[in-house]
Amino acid sequence: MTPDQIIKAALRIADVEADLDQLTVRRLASELNVGTMTLYSYFRGKENILDGMADHVLGRMPLPDEPDDTPADAIRMVARAFLAMMREHPSVVRIFSTRVTDSRTALRGAMEAVLDRLVAAGIPGELAVRCYGFLITYAIGFVSYQIPRSWGGDPDSDEELAEARRQRVHFYKGLPATEFPHMVDLADTLVDLPSDAQYMAGVEAFVQTVEAALKNTR
Repeated sequence: MTPDQIIKAALRIADVEADLDQLTVRRLASELNVGTMTLYSYFRGKENILDGMADHVLGRMPLPDEPDDTPADAIRMVARAFLAMMREHPSVVRIFSTRVTDSRTALRGAMEAVLDRLVAAGIPGELAVRCYGFLITYAIGFVSYQIPRSWGGDPDSDEELAEARRQRVHFYKGLPATEFPHMVDLADTLVDLPSDAQYMAGVEAFVQTVEAALKNTR
Protein backbone atom coordinates (compact mmCIF):
# COMPACT_ATOMS: atom_id res chain seq x y z
CA MET A 1 0.00 0.00 0.00
CA THR A 2 1.30 3.43 -0.98
CA PRO A 3 -0.20 6.92 -0.75
CA ASP A 4 -0.30 7.03 -4.57
CA GLN A 5 -2.38 3.83 -4.69
CA ILE A 6 -4.81 5.33 -2.20
CA ILE A 7 -5.15 8.56 -4.19
CA LYS A 8 -5.69 6.69 -7.46
CA ALA A 9 -8.44 4.60 -5.84
CA ALA A 10 -10.05 7.77 -4.46
CA LEU A 11 -10.02 9.29 -7.94
CA ARG A 12 -11.64 6.19 -9.42
CA ILE A 13 -14.52 6.44 -6.96
CA ALA A 14 -14.97 10.19 -7.26
CA ASP A 15 -14.67 10.25 -11.05
CA VAL A 16 -17.21 7.48 -11.57
CA GLU A 17 -19.69 9.00 -9.16
CA ALA A 18 -18.83 12.59 -10.20
CA ASP A 19 -19.64 13.45 -6.59
CA LEU A 20 -17.10 13.98 -3.81
CA ASP A 21 -19.80 13.27 -1.23
CA GLN A 22 -19.76 9.63 -2.34
CA LEU A 23 -16.09 9.40 -1.43
CA THR A 24 -15.72 8.38 2.21
CA VAL A 25 -12.82 6.88 4.09
CA ARG A 26 -14.91 3.78 4.77
CA ARG A 27 -15.79 3.31 1.10
CA LEU A 28 -12.19 3.93 0.06
CA ALA A 29 -10.96 1.34 2.55
CA SER A 30 -13.47 -1.16 1.15
CA GLU A 31 -12.30 -0.42 -2.40
CA LEU A 32 -8.72 -1.15 -1.33
CA ASN A 33 -9.74 -4.12 0.80
CA VAL A 34 -8.10 -2.73 3.94
CA GLY A 35 -9.31 -1.43 7.28
CA THR A 36 -10.12 2.24 7.73
CA MET A 37 -7.36 2.60 10.31
CA THR A 38 -4.85 1.57 7.65
CA LEU A 39 -5.83 4.63 5.61
CA TYR A 40 -5.51 6.88 8.64
CA SER A 41 -1.88 5.83 8.91
CA TYR A 42 -1.32 7.52 5.53
CA PHE A 43 -3.83 10.40 5.60
CA ARG A 44 -5.35 12.19 8.59
CA GLY A 45 -8.79 12.16 6.99
CA LYS A 46 -10.87 12.88 3.91
CA GLU A 47 -9.64 16.48 3.63
CA ASN A 48 -6.05 15.29 3.26
CA ILE A 49 -7.15 12.74 0.68
CA LEU A 50 -8.87 15.50 -1.32
CA ASP A 51 -5.66 17.54 -1.17
CA GLY A 52 -3.78 14.51 -2.45
CA MET A 53 -6.25 14.14 -5.32
CA ALA A 54 -5.75 17.79 -6.28
CA ASP A 55 -1.98 17.32 -6.20
CA HIS A 56 -2.19 14.19 -8.35
CA VAL A 57 -4.41 15.70 -11.06
CA LEU A 58 -3.44 19.37 -11.09
CA GLY A 59 0.24 18.81 -10.44
CA ARG A 60 0.47 16.48 -13.43
CA MET A 61 -1.63 18.39 -15.94
CA PRO A 62 0.15 17.76 -19.25
CA LEU A 63 1.08 20.62 -21.53
CA PRO A 64 2.67 20.10 -24.97
CA ASP A 65 6.46 20.39 -25.00
CA GLU A 66 6.63 22.44 -28.18
CA PRO A 67 6.37 26.24 -27.67
CA ASP A 68 3.36 28.19 -28.89
CA ASP A 69 3.87 30.43 -31.92
CA THR A 70 1.30 33.08 -31.03
CA PRO A 71 -0.83 34.22 -28.07
CA ALA A 72 -3.85 32.64 -29.80
CA ASP A 73 -2.04 29.29 -30.04
CA ALA A 74 -1.19 29.42 -26.33
CA ILE A 75 -4.79 30.20 -25.34
CA ARG A 76 -6.12 27.35 -27.46
CA MET A 77 -3.54 24.94 -26.04
CA VAL A 78 -4.40 25.82 -22.43
CA ALA A 79 -8.12 25.57 -23.16
CA ARG A 80 -7.70 22.06 -24.59
CA ALA A 81 -5.47 21.03 -21.67
CA PHE A 82 -8.06 22.15 -19.10
CA LEU A 83 -10.86 20.38 -20.98
CA ALA A 84 -8.89 17.14 -21.25
CA MET A 85 -7.89 17.20 -17.58
CA MET A 86 -11.40 17.84 -16.29
CA ARG A 87 -13.02 15.31 -18.59
CA GLU A 88 -10.51 12.62 -17.58
CA HIS A 89 -11.07 13.44 -13.91
CA PRO A 90 -14.56 14.95 -13.46
CA SER A 91 -14.03 15.01 -9.69
CA VAL A 92 -11.52 17.86 -10.11
CA VAL A 93 -14.39 20.10 -11.25
CA ARG A 94 -16.00 19.67 -7.83
CA ILE A 95 -12.64 20.14 -6.12
CA PHE A 96 -12.17 23.46 -7.94
CA SER A 97 -15.68 24.65 -7.14
CA THR A 98 -15.71 23.68 -3.44
CA ARG A 99 -12.12 24.00 -2.23
CA VAL A 100 -9.14 26.35 -2.31
CA THR A 101 -6.01 24.41 -3.17
CA ASP A 102 -2.81 25.95 -1.82
CA SER A 103 -0.57 22.97 -2.48
CA ARG A 104 2.65 23.97 -4.23
CA THR A 105 2.46 20.88 -6.41
CA ALA A 106 -1.03 21.76 -7.65
CA LEU A 107 -0.19 25.45 -8.06
CA ARG A 108 2.96 24.65 -10.01
CA GLY A 109 1.24 22.26 -12.40
CA ALA A 110 -2.06 23.97 -13.09
CA MET A 111 -1.29 27.65 -12.51
CA GLU A 112 2.40 28.59 -12.65
CA ALA A 113 3.08 26.38 -15.69
CA VAL A 114 0.02 27.77 -17.48
CA LEU A 115 0.92 31.40 -16.75
CA ASP A 116 4.46 30.69 -17.93
CA ARG A 117 3.19 29.43 -21.29
CA LEU A 118 0.87 32.41 -21.75
CA VAL A 119 3.56 34.95 -20.91
CA ALA A 120 6.14 33.16 -23.07
CA ALA A 121 3.71 33.40 -26.01
CA GLY A 122 3.69 37.18 -25.73
CA ILE A 123 0.75 37.89 -23.41
CA PRO A 124 1.68 40.52 -20.76
CA GLY A 125 1.45 39.42 -17.13
CA GLU A 126 -1.81 41.08 -16.07
CA LEU A 127 -3.56 40.03 -19.27
CA ALA A 128 -2.15 36.51 -18.86
CA VAL A 129 -3.79 36.34 -15.43
CA ARG A 130 -7.12 37.40 -16.92
CA CYS A 131 -6.69 34.76 -19.63
CA TYR A 132 -6.01 32.13 -17.00
CA GLY A 133 -9.06 33.23 -15.02
CA PHE A 134 -11.34 33.02 -18.03
CA LEU A 135 -10.01 29.67 -19.26
CA ILE A 136 -10.17 27.88 -15.90
CA THR A 137 -13.66 29.12 -15.01
CA TYR A 138 -14.97 28.57 -18.54
CA ALA A 139 -13.67 25.01 -18.53
CA ILE A 140 -15.17 24.29 -15.10
CA GLY A 141 -18.57 25.59 -16.18
CA PHE A 142 -18.52 23.89 -19.57
CA VAL A 143 -17.43 20.49 -18.25
CA SER A 144 -20.09 20.71 -15.54
CA TYR A 145 -22.64 21.19 -18.34
CA GLN A 146 -21.12 18.54 -20.62
CA ILE A 147 -20.64 15.62 -18.21
CA PRO A 148 -24.32 14.73 -17.61
CA ARG A 149 -25.15 15.12 -21.31
CA SER A 150 -24.16 11.82 -22.89
CA TRP A 151 -24.26 13.30 -26.40
CA GLY A 152 -21.51 15.85 -25.60
CA GLY A 153 -17.82 15.51 -26.45
CA ASP A 154 -16.39 14.64 -29.85
CA PRO A 155 -18.96 12.67 -31.93
CA ASP A 156 -16.31 11.32 -34.29
CA SER A 157 -14.45 9.50 -31.52
CA ASP A 158 -17.21 7.38 -29.98
CA GLU A 159 -20.04 5.44 -31.64
CA GLU A 160 -22.11 5.41 -28.43
CA LEU A 161 -21.80 9.17 -28.24
CA ALA A 162 -22.84 9.49 -31.87
CA GLU A 163 -25.90 7.35 -31.17
CA ALA A 164 -26.76 9.49 -28.15
CA ARG A 165 -26.57 12.55 -30.42
CA ARG A 166 -28.97 10.96 -32.90
CA GLN A 167 -31.42 10.19 -30.10
CA ARG A 168 -31.20 13.74 -28.78
CA VAL A 169 -31.86 15.21 -32.22
CA HIS A 170 -34.89 12.92 -32.45
CA PHE A 171 -36.07 14.21 -29.05
CA TYR A 172 -35.81 17.86 -30.12
CA LYS A 173 -37.53 17.22 -33.44
CA GLY A 174 -40.29 15.32 -31.66
CA LEU A 175 -41.33 18.31 -29.56
CA PRO A 176 -44.64 20.01 -30.51
CA ALA A 177 -43.69 22.41 -33.29
CA THR A 178 -46.39 24.89 -32.30
CA GLU A 179 -44.92 25.19 -28.79
CA PHE A 180 -41.20 24.83 -29.61
CA PRO A 181 -40.82 26.05 -33.20
CA HIS A 182 -37.19 27.15 -32.85
CA MET A 183 -36.04 24.03 -31.02
CA VAL A 184 -37.63 21.75 -33.61
CA ASP A 185 -36.17 23.76 -36.49
CA LEU A 186 -32.69 23.96 -34.91
CA ALA A 187 -32.52 20.41 -33.53
CA ASP A 188 -29.41 19.53 -35.53
CA THR A 189 -27.61 22.55 -34.07
CA LEU A 190 -28.93 22.34 -30.52
CA VAL A 191 -27.36 18.92 -30.11
CA ASP A 192 -23.95 20.57 -30.44
CA LEU A 193 -24.36 22.69 -27.28
CA PRO A 194 -22.33 20.29 -25.05
CA SER A 195 -19.87 19.39 -27.84
CA ASP A 196 -16.14 20.08 -27.97
CA ALA A 197 -16.81 22.24 -31.02
CA GLN A 198 -19.09 24.49 -28.96
CA TYR A 199 -16.40 24.71 -26.26
CA MET A 200 -13.78 25.78 -28.78
CA ALA A 201 -16.19 28.30 -30.34
CA GLY A 202 -16.27 30.07 -26.98
CA VAL A 203 -12.48 29.93 -26.80
CA GLU A 204 -12.20 31.46 -30.28
CA ALA A 205 -14.45 34.34 -29.25
CA PHE A 206 -12.15 34.97 -26.28
CA VAL A 207 -9.08 34.75 -28.53
CA GLN A 208 -10.47 37.60 -30.63
CA THR A 209 -10.95 39.70 -27.48
CA VAL A 210 -7.36 39.09 -26.36
CA GLU A 211 -5.93 39.82 -29.80
CA ALA A 212 -7.83 43.14 -29.86
CA ALA A 213 -6.48 43.99 -26.40
CA LEU A 214 -2.93 43.21 -27.51
CA LYS A 215 -3.27 45.48 -30.56
CA ASN A 216 -4.43 48.34 -28.34
CA THR A 217 -1.35 48.02 -26.12
CA ARG A 218 1.14 48.22 -29.00
